[in-house]
Amino acid sequence: MPDTLPLDHTDRQLIALLQINARESVATLARQLGIARTTVTSRLARLEKHKVITGYGVRLGQRLAGGGLQAYVGIKVQPRAGREVVRRLSAMGQVQQLCAVSGEFDYVAWLRSDSPEQLDQLLDQIGSLEGVEKTTTSIILSHKVDRGQAV
Repeated sequence: MPDTLPLDHTDRQLIALLQINARESVATLARQLGIARTTVTSRLARLEKHKVITGYGVRLGQRLAGGGLQAYVGIKVQPRAGREVVRRLSAMGQVQQLCAVSGEFDYVAWLRSDSPEQLDQLLDQIGSLEGVEKTTTSIILSHKVDRGQAV
């Protein structure tokens, strides 16, 4: 298998439609794309085989089971402390996603908490990890566009 699978216009349209509704039927996708159902099925199989599409799932809404807060936290770490900080963040259940990034911060974490108090405690935990120099938090107020991966 090649490292990267070339995607044509139809592949990109198919992926965009699935990002809107991953449960859409093959027949509806075929109609929207103006191609045969068998073509949609074979394209999906190819995209899955080459790991362009790695899964289907459920994305939870902001009002998850009685509420909750979501926040993004930029994390700046001391040189050579990254591996240990990542290990400790990985052990925290409220850390939903952790990404290495370029720019002012080394990592950005997506957090989910049940209350402002729980979020405050979590942020204190993260800020006190050995090797963490600085954090900056942005609480998510609402989602305006969300084409993200299933959570």
